[in-house]
Amino acid sequence: MSKRNSQANKAAARERLRAERERQAKKDKTRKQVVVAVSVVAALAVVGGISYGVMQLNKPDAWEAASDAKNVTAPKNTSGKDGTTVVVGKSSAKKTLELYEDSRCPVCATFEQGVGETVSKDVEAGKYKVQYVGATFIDNTDNGEGSKNALSALGAALDVSPEAFMEYKAALYSAEFHPEESDDKFAKDSYLIEVANSVDALKGNKDFQKNVEDGTYDAWAMKMSKTFDNSGVQGTPTLKMDDKKITAEGSENAPMTADEFTKAIDKALKA
Repeated sequence: MSKRNSQANKAAARERLRAERERQAKKDKTRKQVVVAVSVVAALAVVGGISYGVMQLNKPDAWEAASDAKNVTAPKNTSGKDGTTVVVGKSSAKKTLELYEDSRCPVCATFEQGVGETVSKDVEAGKYKVQYVGATFIDNTDNGEGSKNALSALGAALDVSPEAFMEYKAALYSAEFHPEESDDKFAKDSYLIEVANSVDALKGNKDFQKNVEDGTYDAWAMKMSKTFDNSGVQGTPTLKMDDKKITAEGSENAPMTADEFTKAIDKALKA
């Protein structure tokens, strides 16, 4: 090999090595830029995620929003401010039984299972009217949404008819459907609709189902709950007539059997 060719080859090799080093340097620079860019994006995503999380935490949930609602859609068959006066019975009935209940309340379930049928028969016979006041305090003590959601669904039933409302209330409290107080089954729309399918007027009723699923009467339920909170009543079930509590004889508690109830209500009606 000539000296000239040898020098040329060495020069070419050096040039190839230089070019290779430049390419590698560019690749390393590009990689570093990508890493920095990804890190910045990731950091921004974390910050953004935290900001979003804080916003979501500070954002009122659906029930808080319903509680603060200015415009309230009230069911049919109601009266008073925001439709929170719910009276069922014949207009000719002279006296009104005030009934304070929370849908998740186990003692209310015991009352309804023992006395509810008697109340319905008395109302149908015109013996007295019933004014229903719904509470939701168990959601606060046991954590959950079932009391509020069931009260909203009762509004959907009331929109169908007072009779559907009474039958649906009885079904919610029945031994078949009423859950343990700690079991928030009423928070599920699907379960409330399942219970409603045991009531002829509500079975397969698309309007009722839509109102339950859409939360049409959520704001109404929260206004009703505030009515209970402002009533001064401390627990459920509470029964009152002429502003006096109706209790089982010799007790401070609501009557839990049909016989106890009839004795107490007859006494109140004569007062």
